Amino acid sequence: MAFSLAERIEERQGDQYALHRQYLNASLARVQAIIGFDKTYTRGEGAYLWDAAGNRYLDLLSGYSVFNLGRGHPVVRRVIQEMLAMERPNLVKMDCPLLAGLLAEALVKRMPPGLDAVFFANSGADAVDTALKFARAATGRPRVLYLDHAFHGLTLSTLSINGGPQFREGFEPLMPGFDEVEMDDLAGLERELYPGDVAAFVVEPIQGKGVYIPADGYLPEAQRLCRAHGTLFVCDEVQAGLGRTGKFLSSEHWSLEPDIVTLSKSLGGGYVPVSATITRRAIHDKMFSRLERCQVHSTTFGQNELAMAAGLATLHVLDEEQLIERAATIGQKLMAGLAALQERYHVIADVRGKGLMIAIEFRPPRSLALRAAWTAAEAAQKGLFAQLVVMALMRDHRILTQVGGPGVNIIKLLPPLIIGEQEVETTVAAFDAVLAEATRIRGRVWGLSGQLIKHALSQ
Repeated sequence: MAFSLAERIEERQGDQYALHRQYLNASLARVQAIIGFDKTYTRGEGAYLWDAAGNRYLDLLSGYSVFNLGRGHPVVRRVIQEMLAMERPNLVKMDCPLLAGLLAEALVKRMPPGLDAVFFANSGADAVDTALKFARAATGRPRVLYLDHAFHGLTLSTLSINGGPQFREGFEPLMPGFDEVEMDDLAGLERELYPGDVAAFVVEPIQGKGVYIPADGYLPEAQRLCRAHGTLFVCDEVQAGLGRTGKFLSSEHWSLEPDIVTLSKSLGGGYVPVSATITRRAIHDKMFSRLERCQVHSTTFGQNELAMAAGLATLHVLDEEQLIERAATIGQKLMAGLAALQERYHVIADVRGKGLMIAIEFRPPRSLALRAAWTAAEAAQKGLFAQLVVMALMRDHRILTQVGGPGVNIIKLLPPLIIGEQEVETTVAAFDAVLAEATRIRGRVWGLSGQLIKHALSQ
């Protein structure tokens, strides 16, 4: 009997949550049910998803920035189909594949001066782990510095430079010599650099968890201090790169010239996992220092033909459709609309971001009754108000958003770079309606809090 994937999906549609509870992450499946995200999606296109009942949802998560081009971009899909039709030899291994060279060449053209050597892998964590190995190989030094609130991945090495204690809990001790410094504290950074044993300082120019942005002069001065002390300056652009912030790299907002850059997520056009670590040839050659060490760092699927083709198509679409410029202009309009709400709703403490990487941060309301409800929610679980807003946006407006990290009252928006003014208006209007409802203690937003508090206290 011939295998038909379409028939298999049709037969089992709706079974996914039961399957995940039985065979995969049962806790995650339970969370989806609690917050009302347990939908059965059947189609995705552009900035939207559709469920089995035909309801349309505006996706402001973009797969955590995987879908910068939107879902199912026709150019990337056509290139992948063309790739499959050519039946090219893939993963020969004892080979130097053409497409890997072409994608490396295309990426180098978009890099700051001096970054001219590339290593391809599969995920953001892979790219950061590669950067750590490059830094140690190039400097011979053991230590690595990272920022508070940092998120660089969840493998054991990248967890060692993760600023979130919630992620680190249960996995310690982590790698020795990996030390946290506070954002905007240049004196503290220089104290750590002074002994001369730091291989790399790893930063997200704009942090993914919480969308925290450093003071204007911090990153350029941090880069200068690293140069002065022989430490490599590494910019993790896995989430903020590839046009997300209105520049190809978010580090361009400060005219930085890092020693290493990491990319992933949307580089595969939403179709194929791929990551790139781009560095200076002198650093790259320290890793692969002798002929017998030409494969001292490798990954099986790192230069696969589908990923390289998807990467080339993605870069083409970014340029052809001017999506980086679009992210800057549409992002300004979305930020302006949300900032206008801040003037009307005291509970909005801050609206910040660059391009289409935006955070809305909340604070306790003025009303005594609402403040009491806020305090009760926070006592059960920090960040619960933001989760209530996320749930209301989904339930009442069919908009997917996300709390900006564990224990924070921040909602993060990562819309596809293809969105237009209609999606901006829809988003601002939805936040307006939800926050207006949140000003009423007996409204539908606070009505969700009892269920969440119960679940939080039962853990």
